[in-house]
Amino acid sequence: MNAYAVVLLLGVFGATGLSDGVPESLQRPEILVTAGVLFLCEAVADKIPYVDSVWDSVHTVIRPAAGAWVGALLAGQSGSLSDLAAGAIGGSTALASHTVKAGTRMAINTSPEPFSNIFMSTAEDLGVAGILTFAMFRPEAAAIIAGVLLLAGLVVLFFLVSRIRRFLRRRAQRREERRLAEPVAERAEQPPD
Repeated sequence: MNAYAVVLLLGVFGATGLSDGVPESLQRPEILVTAGVLFLCEAVADKIPYVDSVWDSVHTVIRPAAGAWVGALLAGQSGSLSDLAAGAIGGSTALASHTVKAGTRMAINTSPEPFSNIFMSTAEDLGVAGILTFAMFRPEAAAIIAGVLLLAGLVVLFFLVSRIRRFLRRRAQRREERRLAEPVAERAEQPPD
């Protein structure tokens, strides 16, 4: 959901000594500063309707790549099959969570008020921070919680997409009915010759 927050938090956990399992490459100052700046950019973009959807479309490639990179880094750097599997799992999980985020944001953008974007963005950022912090101390439990949340998000996204499609189909049908009814109404109003 927020690749920059993940990189930043992991780097901070490693640099402050809260976790020994964070690779040195994530703790480097230039990585922390870059992730921090990009996190702030995302925090602003995510709260503006439709800007967040443009941001999400650009990050369709970035988030899964970052997930694969972080997954492979955390697994180790031996180049073994398990490292490659960790990268693949990290990338595919990041893609799935990105799909949930981008899809629900597109649905939320149809809301006439801007507060739902601000609420969802803040909830996402806090959720990422909470799950990542929990994962540092209870990785198995955090993985289960993250999996359940991801599955629930996919179900909600499927529900929203089906509702939006049904709404668009009904709207198109009503427009077609009105279009067909207009010539009949015009002929009825015209006086006979």
